[in-house]
Amino acid sequence: MKWKGRTRSSNVSDKRSMSGGGKTAIGGGLGLIILIVFTLLGGNPMDIINNVGPTQESQTPYVATQEEEELAEFVSVVLYDTEVIWKQVFEEEGMEYREPTLVLFSGSVDSACGMAGSAMGPFYCSADESVYIDLSFYKELQNRFQAPGDFAMAYVIAHEVGHHVQNLLGITDQVHELRGKVSEEEYNKYSVKLELQADYCAGVFAYHAQQMKLLEEGDLEEALAAANAVGDDTLQKQSQGYVVPDSFTHGTSEQRQKWFYKGYETGNLDNWDTFNTNDL
Repeated sequence: MKWKGRTRSSNVSDKRSMSGGGKTAIGGGLGLIILIVFTLLGGNPMDIINNVGPTQESQTPYVATQEEEELAEFVSVVLYDTEVIWKQVFEEEGMEYREPTLVLFSGSVDSACGMAGSAMGPFYCSADESVYIDLSFYKELQNRFQAPGDFAMAYVIAHEVGHHVQNLLGITDQVHELRGKVSEEEYNKYSVKLELQADYCAGVFAYHAQQMKLLEEGDLEEALAAANAVGDDTLQKQSQGYVVPDSFTHGTSEQRQKWFYKGYETGNLDNWDTFNTNDL
């Protein structure tokens, strides 16, 4: 992706020096995987945040590496691109787009949705309309999930901003209001539809990035590889050797790739309704 030397967003809040130094305490390796499956690329931290232990405050000033500073610049540029793109898409639909804030943190952060640790992965908090990310996640994306490349990283931001789009249109609240009113299995199905719709939004971002001549050879494949890597079935196979479809909250690897590519082909919100289709 062509990003160096380009305009950065002014809606970035750097809280790395304010973050706790210790990782959030989570019980056991399986618990960590479950947490990642639930929250990775857009889960709602309030659903499980009460089960997360306290963090430890850092006693030394945070010093970013040169690599982290480059990543911070990168995500700021990507965020700016999402602002330009979604402003245009909303205007075409006769609506006004309200820009989210992107919060950088290290280790842990106190969000409007509660205290969160970096093990949760990137997430969107509708209570303060902010995307949260610990830049160390990108090493996880490359090494653990085998999804390298700058556009794989851009996909992560675009997916979270997709949750912001859903929030602005009232979809997020409609889904969250169902919790406790339907069975856990049924709620998981709605959660999957919500996540796949955010993947569609990431595809819309990719379409417009292509129209803006920002994409380079292999970028689309990088995004698809990232979508594949974080499918519920793939993550469950890696963590426990088998899959439990009723527990899926984000969708399979195939579904995530499909809806991302669908958004990429369309470039608008015409075909993004995952809630009223049997074609998931």
